[in-house]
Amino acid sequence: MEGMFRQFGIYSQVGQLYQPEDSDTLMYYKETKTGQILEEGINEAGAMASWISAATSYSVTNEPMVPFYIYYSMFGFQRVGDLIWAASDMRAKGFLLGGTSGRTTLNGEGLQHQDGHSHLNAIAFPLVRAYDPAFAYETTVIVLDGLKKLYEEGETAIYYISVGNDNYQMPGLPEGVEDGIIKGIYKFASREVAAKPEARVQLFGTGPILLCAQKAQEILAEKFNIASDLWSVTSYTQLRRDAQTCERWNFLHPDETPKKSYIETVLEGVEGPFIAASDHVRALPEQLTRYIPGDYFVLGTDGMGRSETREALRRHFEIDGESIALAALYRLAKAGVLKLTDVAKAIKELNYNPEKANPLYA
Repeated sequence: MEGMFRQFGIYSQVGQLYQPEDSDTLMYYKETKTGQILEEGINEAGAMASWISAATSYSVTNEPMVPFYIYYSMFGFQRVGDLIWAASDMRAKGFLLGGTSGRTTLNGEGLQHQDGHSHLNAIAFPLVRAYDPAFAYETTVIVLDGLKKLYEEGETAIYYISVGNDNYQMPGLPEGVEDGIIKGIYKFASREVAAKPEARVQLFGTGPILLCAQKAQEILAEKFNIASDLWSVTSYTQLRRDAQTCERWNFLHPDETPKKSYIETVLEGVEGPFIAASDHVRALPEQLTRYIPGDYFVLGTDGMGRSETREALRRHFEIDGESIALAALYRLAKAGVLKLTDVAKAIKELNYNPEKANPLYA
């Protein structure tokens, strides 16, 4: 957040009464009476109370404010979930940003800070629209959507956006994907093969694990002659809610033309198997099981966190590129497209340890 200090300032009712140690740098620590940043420290309840005050100012003082509360994702729904319920009860509007989200992302501090379940918790909050973007342009589109819907169109909601700090290249915004980003899914990339492919698979990725799915694409194409489509899933929960809404309408209007949910429309005619991988527990993607038109296999980070490198943790939880590729091969074998002996050979070829500890219990 250092880049915000000089531009917006940290609020202090007495202003800055000392010269900060870094005053000769470009992004020095700046306190001011007109500051727009509240630095609450290790005080989640106090920070949430401040956020609620700003998030309800549109109705309490007729002065709309746009609050962003940035925190470790582990310390949101888990620690101040009751205050988020209170905010919903007060019809609060604003943004909650869960930093270093994902069980393998904040990798050096063990389970205490490793969030693999904030999005699962968020399902229970009806006014929370939860997103797990992979790229900066996805985050931008989601924030702009929130600004429009909350402050221009008058909707009441809280946007939860989980963000990480993996250092990887951010591509530009592809044409025509904005609607998919907001609704929860869009096709990010296809990987073809030179010869006639053995098969085709669909890979779902969220957050930084989208890059692991992209690696799986390359492994499948280069080593096993399998084509694939890679989908960025920005919100399993929004997709599920839309599907539930369509399903409800259909059973209450049986004599009218049935409606189709967004996930069913996007995947109509798409052949699986479908492999989903995220930095969260499996229950999050499993929300969509009944709406996926084919075999659906989910990978996730169920189990205890531990202090290790991201690469080691993603192998431990079986969500890295090799794990996703092997899952795709396994489901193709279960469908009779490949042989199970082909999967056994692939495990050896990828130097993958089939006797590694089960992350669910390790």
